[in-house]
Amino acid sequence: MKKSGTASTSVSTSTSVGSKQGEDPGTVRFTNVQDLFNMIDRTTRDSLTVINVSFDLLTKIDRIREEERRKFRFRYFDTKSQILIITIITTLHEQLHKLLYNEFIGQVRDMGLKKSWIDIGSATLSAQDYVGRRGKEGDSSGGPKPERAGKSAWPTLIIEAGVSQTLVQLRIGMRRWFSMSNHEVKIVLLTKFDGTTTLLGKWEEEIPVRPGATTTRHSLQHQEPMLQQTITITRDTTTDPISYYVTSGALVLSFRLLFLRDPGPGERDLTFGVQELEEYAEDVWVDV
Repeated sequence: MKKSGTASTSVSTSTSVGSKQGEDPGTVRFTNVQDLFNMIDRTTRDSLTVINVSFDLLTKIDRIREEERRKFRFRYFDTKSQILIITIITTLHEQLHKLLYNEFIGQVRDMGLKKSWIDIGSATLSAQDYVGRRGKEGDSSGGPKPERAGKSAWPTLIIEAGVSQTLVQLRIGMRRWFSMSNHEVKIVLLTKFDGTTTLLGKWEEEIPVRPGATTTRHSLQHQEPMLQQTITITRDTTTDPISYYVTSGALVLSFRLLFLRDPGPGERDLTFGVQELEEYAEDVWVDV
C-alpha cells in the first residue's frame, strides 16, 4: 500500500481519529489524508462526515484514493461549509441499493428498453452556484438514453442506502439531489436498514398548489420533495422458515418520470411486488 507522504496538511488541532465530546460519533475533523484513511479502515460505520475539507484537500484525497484504489465514495461535498460526507462500501450497504437497482434493470430489459437506459452508477455529479462548488457520488443511479447520456447529465433515478446514517441525514441528502440537479433528478429512493427493519421511502418533487395559480417557470423552481411511498419490511425469526412482512404493498416507480415520456405499447410503471420485496429483504439480512 502506498503511503500518503506529502498529503499530511494539518487543518485542525482536533484529532482525526475520533469526534469531540458532544459531536456525532460519525463526524471527524480532517487533519491529514493518512489519518482519514486509517479512520475509514477502522470504523464499522458505512458513513463518515469529515469537516474542515477545502476543495484543494478534496482533490488531494481523491487523487490518493485513486492511487491506492480505495473503495469509498464521496456522498457529498460543499466548498462553502467544507463538509465532506464519505460512504464506506460495506457488503450490507452495497446490497441495500444494488439488489433494488438490479431488479429495476431486469424489468427495464423485460420491456425491451435495455438500450434506452444508461447506468450512471456512482459517477461524480457536480453543480456550482452562488454558495460555491458542490458535488455528489450516488450509490445506484441511471437515466434514459439519449436524454441523460451526456457526460454532465443528471440521472432521473437515484437509489441511496444507509445503515449508520440516520433517516434525517438520508433525507438531507435526498433534498440535495433534487436541488443540485436543478430538478433534473425525478425520483430518489431511500433504503435504510436499522438491524430489525428495512425501510424504503420513495421521494418525488411536487409544485406547491395555490388556488387559481398557474404553472410557471418560477413555480417549477420551487418544487418540494414529497414522500410518495413508505414501505417497511420486518423479519420474524420465530417461524420456520424465517418470514418477512411487507407493509403498504408494492413499490411503484413512474415510467413517465424515469424515461421522461409516456409509456408506449408493452411499457409500464416499474413495480416491485410484495414477493420481490420479501426476497430483497431476505437477501439483505444474509449480510447482517
